[in-house]
Amino acid sequence: MLALYTNLSVRLRSDEKGATAVEYGIMVALIAVVIIVAVSLLGTTLTDMFQGVNCQISSPKTPTWDPTLNLGKGGCKA
Repeated sequence: MLALYTNLSVRLRSDEKGATAVEYGIMVALIAVVIIVAVSLLGTTLTDMFQGVNCQISSPKTPTWDPTLNLGKGGCKA
């Protein structure tokens, strides 16, 4: 019985598959957090930029696009 317990404990100590899976899980979670933060920070900037391009295409009265325009959620600055 003691030999069975010793053999089992040696196998459990040398089995590192569980630890590797946990490490990969933590790594994937950290990558997901970085992606979410990057998208949330760049999302409004990209939305404003594309809205400005859309305004320039739809009303080409203004000769140049000004990236400092505050266009809001859905309108072109007249």
